Amino acid sequence: MTSLYPEKTQRIYKLPELIIQQGHQIQEPKLQGPWIVKGKGARAESIDPVQDHPHEHTHGRPSPQARMGGSEGDTRSSDDQKDDIPVENYVAQRYIENPYLIGGRKFDLRVYVLVMSYIPLRAWLYRDGFARFSNTRFTLNSIDDQYVHLTNVAVQKTSPDYHPKKGCKWMLQRFRQYLASKHGPEVVETLFRDIDNIFVKSLQSVQKVIISDKHCFELYGYDILIDQDLKPWLLEVNASPSLTASSQEDYELKTCLLEDTLHVVDMEARLTGREKRVGGFDLMWNDGPVSREEGVPDLSGMGNFVTNTHLGCVNDRKKQLRQLFYSLQVQKKASS
Repeated sequence: MTSLYPEKTQRIYKLPELIIQQGHQIQEPKLQGPWIVKGKGARAESIDPVQDHPHEHTHGRPSPQARMGGSEGDTRSSDDQKDDIPVENYVAQRYIENPYLIGGRKFDLRVYVLVMSYIPLRAWLYRDGFARFSNTRFTLNSIDDQYVHLTNVAVQKTSPDYHPKKGCKWMLQRFRQYLASKHGPEVVETLFRDIDNIFVKSLQSVQKVIISDKHCFELYGYDILIDQDLKPWLLEVNASPSLTASSQEDYELKTCLLEDTLHVVDMEARLTGREKRVGGFDLMWNDGPVSREEGVPDLSGMGNFVTNTHLGCVNDRKKQLRQLFYSLQVQKKASS
């Protein structure tokens, strides 16, 4: 299948296991690799970089007995035996061969989006996140080396030269400052605006198929890769993203993320519903784009419209929360 937004995402193919096994039967031109093939395993457990056509990828094929026609003594026809072969879906993504490198190493970004409602769509973007780096310098000469091509911490922490104290992450603020020093603030602002667009379009693309329940919310972990042209690519969207910390800085980020998520969920019913910022979260979409400016913006021309997102910017969440809840208490006393 092809992405709904090909300018920001990769060409993606959903391949049943049986098709991978019998790829020679598919009548289509040979597609050039390399590829990233992901099975149903959690997180990085079933991700494999492959150079060949994804149909020729052998990871997860049926057992040799199943491929040869079943178990010994099975007298059923081959067609009946094929029906018993378990079919597993794989996602094959064309590999981005020109990633932006820092220190010669590949990285991707993990960003958090909190969706409170799909109909209408109401989504919050967290200011903090991190860039995940590989421990090994990037090269296409060793496409099967996971330490080069997969930035997942679950993979990198098994690398022989992994340093637990140093880790393999940058906070987004540090990453944004690095890009601004190399390319200028205007270029970085354009890049992050394109990333904001990925969040909104991806949520809109599933808005009509996700069950919308006003009593539910979902925190998503977005994985974004940036290429040498400073173009962002959506790799995947993770429901229930890992909240395991790999460093003290990572621990502080994720505990604050969880705390601010509960503030937005607002089980104590303290908020008014008109807030555009709660802790580290900024409301970026409320059945339409949310402006940084106060009041109702004029969207007719969208010329001066600036979306209410601050990804990778200063996150003075403690100060903001103190001011927010103090003002709410004052309003409550004034109305009582």
